[in-house]
Amino acid sequence: MNNTAPSPDAEKRKAAFEKRLAERYSAEKRFKFLGLAAITFSVMVLVVLLGNMLYNGVAGFQRDELRVTVNLAESGISGDSNTLALPNAVQSLELQGLPDVVSFAAEQSLGAEGAQQISAEGWREVADRVIANPALLSEETTFWLAASGDLAQGVNGEGSPEIQQLAEQLQANGHLESNFDFGFLTRSDATDPQQVGIWGALKGSILTMIVTLLLAFPIGVLAALYLEEYAPKNRWTDVLEVSINNLAAVPSIIFGLLGLAVFLWMFPNFRSAPIIGGMTLALMTMPVIVISGRNAIKAVPPSIRDGALAVGASPVQVVFHHVLPLALPGILTGTIIGMARALGETAPLLMIGMRAFVATPPDGFTSPATVLPVQIFLWSDEIDRGFIERTSAAIIVLLLFLLLMNGLAIYLRNKFEKSW
Repeated sequence: MNNTAPSPDAEKRKAAFEKRLAERYSAEKRFKFLGLAAITFSVMVLVVLLGNMLYNGVAGFQRDELRVTVNLAESGISGDSNTLALPNAVQSLELQGLPDVVSFAAEQSLGAEGAQQISAEGWREVADRVIANPALLSEETTFWLAASGDLAQGVNGEGSPEIQQLAEQLQANGHLESNFDFGFLTRSDATDPQQVGIWGALKGSILTMIVTLLLAFPIGVLAALYLEEYAPKNRWTDVLEVSINNLAAVPSIIFGLLGLAVFLWMFPNFRSAPIIGGMTLALMTMPVIVISGRNAIKAVPPSIRDGALAVGASPVQVVFHHVLPLALPGILTGTIIGMARALGETAPLLMIGMRAFVATPPDGFTSPATVLPVQIFLWSDEIDRGFIERTSAAIIVLLLFLLLMNGLAIYLRNKFEKSW
């Protein structure tokens, strides 16, 4: 049996091959490491961001309250269910001296120093309770009223030593508690961080999104149907398609300038109204719906169209009875994602004046209003440190709505989407 030794050239080729193989494996390991490092960094940034929001936001859902016993039966304030149902009921109670009655009761319950730490709008909470239940005018009732911002800082270990000592004393006596602030979800904007709420901004966001959806969805779907099913394939159609794709990438503030120049010029009396905000955001959302709609329509197999035409359906019936229902899940997914983007927009709405101080929820589409992202922006610009927690709490609410909308888009896609 003859043993032939490998030639020197074969040894060199083998060594070169093994070297290249080792380099490929090393490159693959480096690529995996870089990918894992990028994902880890992204997760760390997300955890830090959400952790900071949750840390500050949890306190934003709480309110420091002082216990005050008010004897309305001996106050001389009168009223019944009919008079207290009038729009000027709060003003009527104010003219009858309700603020002085609450201030006197606070001194009796908390002492002179403690009474000074009642929120300036605390008497309005008593007024709201009386309007809701006029029987309180003949009773002695204990109310938990919002504490001042200074006392709230004392509870958190901030502020002057005197405020911190007073907060500890009131807590020890059972007159000061931190409770979940349900009113944060039902009140509107205010100058006192202990009295603010997000309902006004949330309602403004809902009204604005309704206008956006009613305008952007039908126009976007019809435009997608026309471009995909009926438009001739020529130069003008190509220009139109490129323009729509470019509009989807235009910065949102440009649409705000368009709304400022066109819509407010046409409807000057509706400044900061949801209808103007919805029209502006509809322009921004429409290209997204058109693009997603075209992709969904394009994904419907040609055999569906051919089969419908073979059984005698007209081209319009093919589109609206067969193609559109099959493409609708994809269209809805793109629509919801576009609406989620519109919900978080601030810049275009600032341009059309939706940054005003609005202390009452909007009554309709033409009433002055603000939206949740703009409300967050306004609170973040406040000097009072009490707005820090409120801002974080509002961000948490906005994130929950965004997660809900994106989750709904994923659910609809997985449930109704069909694979061909």
